Amino acid sequence: MASKTRPLKICLLGYRSNPHSGGQGIYLRYLSKALVDAGHSVDVISGQPYPELDERVKLIKMPGLNLYEVERPARALKPKHLLSWADFFEWWSKLTGGFAEPYTFGRRVSKYLRKHGRDYDIVHDNQSLCYGLLDIDKSGLPVVATIHHPITRDRQLALNAAPDWKIRLLVRRWHNFLNMQIKVSRRLRHIVTVSRQSERDIIEQFGVAPEQIQLIYNGIDTEIFSASDKVERQPLRIMTTSSADQPLKGLGVLLESLAELRKEFSGLELLVVGRLREGGDTEKLLHRLQLQDAVKFVSGISNEELVDHYRSATVVACPSLYEGFGLPAGEAMACGAPVVSSDGGALPEVVGDAGIVVPAGDSQALGEALGKVLSDKSLQAELSARGRARIEDKFSWRLAAASLVAYYREILGESAVQRRGEDELVNADVSGAEAA
Repeated sequence: MASKTRPLKICLLGYRSNPHSGGQGIYLRYLSKALVDAGHSVDVISGQPYPELDERVKLIKMPGLNLYEVERPARALKPKHLLSWADFFEWWSKLTGGFAEPYTFGRRVSKYLRKHGRDYDIVHDNQSLCYGLLDIDKSGLPVVATIHHPITRDRQLALNAAPDWKIRLLVRRWHNFLNMQIKVSRRLRHIVTVSRQSERDIIEQFGVAPEQIQLIYNGIDTEIFSASDKVERQPLRIMTTSSADQPLKGLGVLLESLAELRKEFSGLELLVVGRLREGGDTEKLLHRLQLQDAVKFVSGISNEELVDHYRSATVVACPSLYEGFGLPAGEAMACGAPVVSSDGGALPEVVGDAGIVVPAGDSQALGEALGKVLSDKSLQAELSARGRARIEDKFSWRLAAASLVAYYREILGESAVQRRGEDELVNADVSGAEAA
């Protein structure tokens, strides 16, 4: 059984960990740093794109074919890749519209840990939910997995937005990895999730038993994400983050609101932290609403630049139709930015009474709330102060890391008891055989 005080050797897994887009790379970066700050040893095993980590955290690269960054994926398969089922399957899935990275990452990482698993006390997966986790757990190395939210939500929203049966077929094909994630989730004994909303959805959508799930909220790095008087707020700037051009993020709803708001607030601009996909739905909507000159996209930025963007916005909009946690809302509040949020998923849990919450998908309600903040400086100051105080009080990586370590030790204690029980059974069998 692990001592209640000795440092733990922790292995964090991420099948892809983009440090500037989406929440997975951000989760690994700040969680690993908080665990090291608490005195533990942490390695991160990740596929591409790789995370940016604290210098005290070791990154073990587990490369796949990274076909989403390859200009011609069909030509990416080399003769050497034919010797690897993971490589071939990843290539074939991409060409046929599937997404195999969670599965193939699992094959690679389980093979690696068969050799190096003794270096760690526990393995913590970041939503790959791959078959490889079952192999790792079966080997005797305790496994815990974070599910930020069940991707069945993303799939349903994409299906609802699909214009015809052909696109719906492609959506189902791409989300085929969900069959694996559901099966693995039901068999894992230890699951962490980041909000009450996600907990309810995992039980409902994945069929996971409540006793398998532990709620541990994400944290916000309040040292990096902080307010500053040195950056002047732009009186006609709304900011949002949108890591993907998909209906789930609600960017289209925000653009509809912006088009109406510009009739009242001449010169109003929207800064989007995210990449605009050429020919995508967002670009088409920008042209239809004639907002090309009013919306600016930035991507691949540093944390310092992101913080400056939060600080320079008069209001930050979080229009997602669904979020398992709502990290951008928390970051904005930590920077003292007034927040207007939808009630999609767990966003109300993060925002609470420190922002304005409106119905998800309602462009009129969103626009009215944004207009109210834009025109009222006293309200801006009030939301700024309340937002920062809420994050400091309820959401920090130090608190998240402490809760996780307590959970790890609980799991390790259970594993030790289980191992002793198995040893006793083996000894009893041997004694019985000798007596016979």
